Amino acid sequence: MRALFVALLFALPILTYANPANSTITSSIDKVLVVKSERTLHLLHRGAVVKSYRVSLGKKQGPKQYEGDQRTPEGFYWINWRKHSDNFNLAMHISYPNAKDLKRAEESGLPPGNMIMLHGTPEDEEYPDWFFSSLDWTEGCIALSNPDMQEIWSSVKDGTLIEIRP
Repeated sequence: MRALFVALLFALPILTYANPANSTITSSIDKVLVVKSERTLHLLHRGAVVKSYRVSLGKKQGPKQYEGDQRTPEGFYWINWRKHSDNFNLAMHISYPNAKDLKRAEESGLPPGNMIMLHGTPEDEEYPDWFFSSLDWTEGCIALSNPDMQEIWSSVKDGTLIEIRP
């Protein structure tokens, strides 16, 4: 009986550590999926959704066509660098434009734009964090609440694939 008790004492910390309820995101995130029509960002590991978040997008609907059109792009990109932003707290750069975007820009004669980011919300006394999550307000970026952005910042590495769907 005493041996069973000792075995349980050693096993308890291991079982507690392995419990997914005790941590936020335990899996290695290998893809970020944004579904614009759902206003949702999903973190994926091997094709399975690990966690989902509400997002705000560009002010105008449809795929990005040119610089300044206030639309969020659609396609496959990479999270390729990050920074602390004075305006939007944490920000992760999306590798827009891709080859398809560059071809469209060349054909239209309009610049494709750049600086598409995954970022938090401004700290503004007049407009609290929750206000921004209730509408599409960006110039073409993908915005999350600051607590959600903090989670993504710590869970998603540079070099991670991001797919943005209509």
